[in-house]
Amino acid sequence: MTTTLLLCSDPLHPSRPDPQFAAEGAAARAHGAAVALLDHDALVAGHIQEAVRRVPRGAGPLWYRGWMIPAGIYADLEAALAEREAHLLTTARQYRAAHELPGWYDLFRSVTPASNWLPCEPRHTPDPGELSRLASVLPPGAGVVKDYVKSRKHEWAEACFLPDLADADAVHAVVSRFVALQDDSLTGGIVLRAFDQLRRQDGEARVWWLDGRPLLTTAHPDTPDLRPAPDLTAVEPLVARLGCRFVTTDLARHTDGRWRVIEVGDAQVSGLPATTDPTTLLGPLLAA
Repeated sequence: MTTTLLLCSDPLHPSRPDPQFAAEGAAARAHGAAVALLDHDALVAGHIQEAVRRVPRGAGPLWYRGWMIPAGIYADLEAALAEREAHLLTTARQYRAAHELPGWYDLFRSVTPASNWLPCEPRHTPDPGELSRLASVLPPGAGVVKDYVKSRKHEWAEACFLPDLADADAVHAVVSRFVALQDDSLTGGIVLRAFDQLRRQDGEARVWWLDGRPLLTTAHPDTPDLRPAPDLTAVEPLVARLGCRFVTTDLARHTDGRWRVIEVGDAQVSGLPATTDPTTLLGPLLAA
């Protein structure tokens, strides 16, 4: 059965793909694949049936490429599509495992910064004592704060970087600002991570994996002109054990020379750098 590419629709022109993903739609059609459209705004608002109304019944297997979806809503999407005889090739369980740090961290512990987390609701900052207990199992020194999915690295000093994990007041101040900026979009809870000294001048590599094998290595979208070539020897068996079909790993080089996994993600919602021809990703993906 032919695989269909499910893309987010353009909010202003719902019968077209979102401009961010239009090139991927064109690449899919060039490979003979069908393209279906998902109303992402309706989906995240909880209007699931409205969101999938443009997906043809009997569409069969689907790869999604689009904006991030909360894991719980992804499960609702999976169920709604199944009712239309269409099924996502990444299950809701697989999506959560790759998309949220607690799902992948234990497997990647040896190649990623030490981390600890605390579930909490949006707009709720844990008290200084809770944060101190969270930090106490991490190596001494600097750290960063994020939620299960995202950081605020573009507000580095005020809402991301923690110069000293032992400074309870300073940690609480930065985490409070992070929570405030995330507002309703805070996902899962608070994650504190040890800070790795990286060779920032080299940039990050984004490696795209399909069925446990590296499919493509690109730049990270934040540094599209830098594309290091990471050694994947230590990472490949971990990706295979994760058991998720289509994932990404962002890797950067530590100042001591080791390649470190900065993030793991579900590749359906990972950004493809504008400098990358989408055919190089979608050709092999749709043929799988």
